[in-house]
Amino acid sequence: MSRNAMVSRVEGDRVLVLERVFDAPRELVFQMFKESEHLKRWWGPRGWEVPVCHIDFRPEGVWHYCMKCADQSHGEYYGRESWGKGVYKEIDEPNKIVYVDYFSDAEGSVDESLPSTEVTLEFIDVDGKTKLVNRAEYASAEALKTVMDMGMLQGITETWDRLEERLNEIK
Repeated sequence: MSRNAMVSRVEGDRVLVLERVFDAPRELVFQMFKESEHLKRWWGPRGWEVPVCHIDFRPEGVWHYCMKCADQSHGEYYGRESWGKGVYKEIDEPNKIVYVDYFSDAEGSVDESLPSTEVTLEFIDVDGKTKLVNRAEYASAEALKTVMDMGMLQGITETWDRLEERLNEIK
């Protein structure tokens, strides 16, 4: 477990803010979110893999991916796929990425029954380390509650633990 724990807070009733410091240069942490070869190795909670990850990294470009549960100990989730689609709104390398994150299907059609999220990722240089700030804004308090009830906080914690492990492998 990391000594750099994630800190979370809710602003108002629709915005979830997550922060964590990674012991790696800002440019490298940014690159982890930019290139599919990297994302495939750490994106998603433990026990999940990313067999599909297509990125068109530019404003209005699309990131389409599939997470698949590969761990039999996850019981009913084993073998299940979860598709996502991100549409980039703003990219300021290596400082910030803004995108809208949707649940989707394998063809990239958005699942309107599940809440979308406007995500702002900020990469802040702190003496050679990187403070990552993830600001997720939802359409309503109910939408935020829906994703929290789905276990999103644990999922992101495990995802960021995997990001830290990947950074430690390559830095």
